[in-house]
Amino acid sequence: MARFLFVVLPVVSHLSAPLAVGQALEAAGHEVAWCGPRSDLRPLIGPDATLYPTGKRHYRPDAASGMDSVRSLWEGHVLPANRFIRDAAERAVAEYRPDVVVADQYALAGALAAHRHRVRWATLCVGVLELTPPTGEMPGFDDYVRAQVARVWAMTDLPVDPTLDLRFSPYLVIGLTTAALTGPAALPPRCVLTGPALGRRPNAPAFDWDAWDPARRHVLVTVGTMAEHLASDFYRRITAATAPLADRVQVILTAPPGLVPDPPAHVLVAPRVPVLELMPRLDAVVSHGGLGTVSEALAHGVPVVVAPIRHDHPTVARQVTRAGAGLAVSFHEATPAELTSALAAVLDDPAHREGARRVAASFAAAGGARAAADHLAALAVPASPSHQEVR
Repeated sequence: MARFLFVVLPVVSHLSAPLAVGQALEAAGHEVAWCGPRSDLRPLIGPDATLYPTGKRHYRPDAASGMDSVRSLWEGHVLPANRFIRDAAERAVAEYRPDVVVADQYALAGALAAHRHRVRWATLCVGVLELTPPTGEMPGFDDYVRAQVARVWAMTDLPVDPTLDLRFSPYLVIGLTTAALTGPAALPPRCVLTGPALGRRPNAPAFDWDAWDPARRHVLVTVGTMAEHLASDFYRRITAATAPLADRVQVILTAPPGLVPDPPAHVLVAPRVPVLELMPRLDAVVSHGGLGTVSEALAHGVPVVVAPIRHDHPTVARQVTRAGAGLAVSFHEATPAELTSALAAVLDDPAHREGARRVAASFAAAGGARAAADHLAALAVPASPSHQEVR
């Protein structure tokens, strides 16, 4: 059996997928260790799992969009976070001596540590911003990001390898989606698409099932954890938009305490919900377009209204609409009437649910967490001398 080291960043939305893949590896008899924030990981991996803590550097909220949001992502989070985790990642690889390092697509320090110690590594893409880059909508995206990757190289004493793009392992890139969404987009070399990695979530919050109305249809509204500071007005508009549907729809809205004061009777507000427990019971999801939430919905055949904000959200919105699995609306400008129309359409037009079910079938065929674990296990098997990759 092989040893795997996951290097992750302190972002909640980036932890569920590697956790599921790690669970699948352990179920197959492999050993798994972690390098990341103790406060986030320990409740998920349990008290006995091997953990090399990085501490936690919080993401600085902002309201940027387009290329400005990409700059904010790299300069405000990715670069500082990699500088912050660099030493811990080096120590983890040196001490644990894994057969394979599995690095979050933005945990480039993990890739560098593997490169230094001549350990094979895999990239886990939990979003599509790098996997299917929006070069048409964001001129200069590639040049800008490559310049930032060069800055990560500069954080070490390693000579720059011009053939190595730290965002994409030359051994294995795992994309948590399928061609049903990406369409004909070009993908990095050595890339496999496994669909979303869904697994057990040990810290899933409780839910007030007594408030659940079985006589009505159910809609989950969420903007994830990194955009809640932007969501107050959107939540006001979506609450107003669901009022005409209140006799037949119950809304579950995730929001911090106080962000949605005095919600109407048909809206249940909770800071967190057990998403995977809810999904099979839902009729629609309204999301900001984070790949994790959208994929969780589509994996259960639930159509989506996507209100994209930044980063890869517009790309995800286009992919959902192209797949016929939902509709896109403006996060900042959609009126309550427009939101009502979009929500009614995904609830009442069976074509959207049929589209979601087609995507769900593609996800199931791709294999999810188990398929990702199988690809990683294959990577851990040393190649014969005639098949060794050039380093």
